Amino acid sequence: MQRTPFDIPDQIREMTDKSVAQAKKALEQYLDATQQAIAKAEGSTRSVQEGVAEVNRQALAFVEENVTASFDLAQRLVQARTAEEIAALQKEYFTKQMKALADQGKSLGAMVERAGADAAKKAKG
Repeated sequence: MQRTPFDIPDQIREMTDKSVAQAKKALEQYLDATQQAIAKAEGSTRSVQEGVAEVNRQALAFVEENVTASFDLAQRLVQARTAEEIAALQKEYFTKQMKALADQGKSLGAMVERAGADAAKKAKG
């Protein structure tokens, strides 16, 4: 085929073709990296949500335990016959509640720490 002054040289077309292919490959890599980042973020968010849900469930269980202990104390106080018995029941209740609250606090703290570590792990990939 005869060339005209307006024809694009073969080298320019080859170079342009390579440039377009490289740009397409770079865009595909960018989109892939973006999708991976989104997936990690979603996983991290899901992990945090699951951790929060578990903490909420455990906190509710602790509330139920504490309410049950309070009603138990109230029933025992109603049946008490002397001031000394009332004082002993209150002392026993207070001691048990302080231990339970300390244990519950440790448990919740450990749960929150685990949830945070899991979320951080998933965020890093």
